[in-house]
Amino acid sequence: MASRLQQVSGHIAPSGGAANKVGVKSPEDIVIVSALRSAITRARKGGFKDSLPEEILSGVFKGVLEQTKIDPALVNDITVGTVLAQGGGATNARMAALHAGFPESTAISTCNRQCSSGLQAVVQIATAIQAGLIEIGIGAGFESMTKNYGATSLAPTSEKIADECESAADCLIPMGITSENVAKDYSVSRDKQDTFAASSYFKAEQAQKNGWFKDEIVPIKVVVEDAEGNEQTIVVDKDDGVRPGTTKEKLAKLKPAFDEDGCTTAGNASQVSDGAAAVLLMKRKTAEKLGLPVIGKYITSAVVGVPPRIMGVGPAYAIPAALEKAGLTVKDVDTFEINEAFASQAVYSADKIGIDYAKINEHGGAIAFGHPLGVTGARQIATLFGVLKRTNKKVGVTSMCIGSGMGMAAVFERE
Repeated sequence: MASRLQQVSGHIAPSGGAANKVGVKSPEDIVIVSALRSAITRARKGGFKDSLPEEILSGVFKGVLEQTKIDPALVNDITVGTVLAQGGGATNARMAALHAGFPESTAISTCNRQCSSGLQAVVQIATAIQAGLIEIGIGAGFESMTKNYGATSLAPTSEKIADECESAADCLIPMGITSENVAKDYSVSRDKQDTFAASSYFKAEQAQKNGWFKDEIVPIKVVVEDAEGNEQTIVVDKDDGVRPGTTKEKLAKLKPAFDEDGCTTAGNASQVSDGAAAVLLMKRKTAEKLGLPVIGKYITSAVVGVPPRIMGVGPAYAIPAALEKAGLTVKDVDTFEINEAFASQAVYSADKIGIDYAKINEHGGAIAFGHPLGVTGARQIATLFGVLKRTNKKVGVTSMCIGSGMGMAAVFERE
């Protein structure tokens, strides 16, 4: 039996026809004309260690404007995903937009759905366009884990609620322990986690060597300080967390990071990082009117809740939910960008759904180059379209687990 993808492939819908369907082009489609990101750099050590998040985001915004040549005054609204920034990052985001050249008339907001904040921002903009509230918008993400990550970023919580509700108390479990819970509950071995992690490093190393990230990364000029306080201006254009030559055997020598009897290590978990990403969206008819090239379109998304103590299993439930909305099966998807918060949860999710490992994070993932929390969801979209273009494939899915027990996924199609 032909798959849903094969059945609809190549059909052109008439004006007013069904929008955002795989294989069907409609003037009402929500399309992506630019998806760019900064390099992802190591927190406290990498190229953005002395940069504020608005500086990084402004650089990416400038990259979008330069790539598309769009009049910034046409952008009605921007939503920026962020997790750790004080005050929800509202002031930082507004400053970044104005500094990049957007006029005061362009509105902006921030959102926080933890690790899916960047994707949530894109979905909120897509939904606003779909509903006719705006014509053109940007979904973005920024995070400086150098500046904001740590104990001081944790908001106070109610002991009373935690005492009265076990699931609420489980929301406070450290993320590393939730990884151990997934590994233990679902028998995900240390060897399998290290094998997956080594593959992520290898794929990222190959992608860097072959220049596969070049089209998605905006080079950003920043000032860094050395140990003596001397300042130097550099251009950050490369993910600096990738460790060439990483093998499963080397990873196996690392000690557990969260539980001395556990299996989650610094080598098979995502890195703490800094960065930014942005996605410019509008309807197909708007892109055509403005003469902007369409790189792909947003199909649909889904967010689900899962038990907080095993929050990492989120993609195993969010991906099927999103695919069902799109009328697709796992086999219809050409590539998956699944955030590697921890190898344990990425492995479990892939096995639970039955995804071919060759289709997962084909250019590497967060274990290899980092997971700046609010950025990942938007960053994945930029990487996804890079993979689809290189492999000449069509359908991709992005997904991630979410702290406190959720999962989110979205379906996209390359033009």
